[in-house]
Amino acid sequence: MKGILLRIDGALAGRYAAAELETVKKALCLEYLGISAVSFFTKEQLAPDVERDGKLDAALQRLANGEPLQYIIGYTPFCGLQFSVDGRVLIPRPETAELVEWVASENAGAASMLDIGTGSGCIAVTLARKLPGCKVQGWDISDGALEVARENNHLNGTSARFSKVDILSAPSVDSRFDVIVSNPPYVLESEKASMEDTVLDYEPHTALFVPDDDALLFYRAIAEFGKTLLTPGGRLYFEINPLKAQDMELMLSAAGYHNVELRSDIFGKLRFIKAIL
Repeated sequence: MKGILLRIDGALAGRYAAAELETVKKALCLEYLGISAVSFFTKEQLAPDVERDGKLDAALQRLANGEPLQYIIGYTPFCGLQFSVDGRVLIPRPETAELVEWVASENAGAASMLDIGTGSGCIAVTLARKLPGCKVQGWDISDGALEVARENNHLNGTSARFSKVDILSAPSVDSRFDVIVSNPPYVLESEKASMEDTVLDYEPHTALFVPDDDALLFYRAIAEFGKTLLTPGGRLYFEINPLKAQDMELMLSAAGYHNVELRSDIFGKLRFIKAIL
């Protein structure tokens, strides 16, 4: 085992900070060596295995090229659940888990809920698990993302429903929802220069970026559509770009929503907003 750990250190030298490297090493060893967490920490001696070592080396090469660990091993934890992920969907972030917890804490009695731009389904599936009495739907424009979301729905034993819907095309929908939640594309094109290559080179840009001159594109569409989709007194929750927090507050108020509330994430950035119809 010690020799394998040294090989990992050599292959990934300079790519990760010390604490992050330890997390990556543990994930790689559990995934490719077939060992337990206890064996990883005790540095259990392993018999030579050419096939195993070949798979590990291939993973190390992908990591060295900048591919995210989650795509390489094919899954990531989120809110205590396990989610399948690949290049068709964004990797769920800790901030989004905060949004899910906020929604779940305030909507125990909700009968219906919609996640717009569902991606991997992490929001919809987690809320379906946390609120078993609520009928949850997820919408996305990407066929690939919907395939991943349905797989995660099955893996986690939930009964969310997923549909291909383009919110920008003013779709005709008969359903009504007590809650709409969305983490739509919100990263400005001008922010690309400060982003890591692991994101820019591997995660789907259509799920990330909006034009600088129309940063609230998806939020406006959802807020407008929400006026017919939400039940009276229904709640709208968004994950947002902190740079546009005040603009979001003004837009929702102008659109006829009230009790608009901004919340910060664990890093102190204004990352979430709620409004009531």
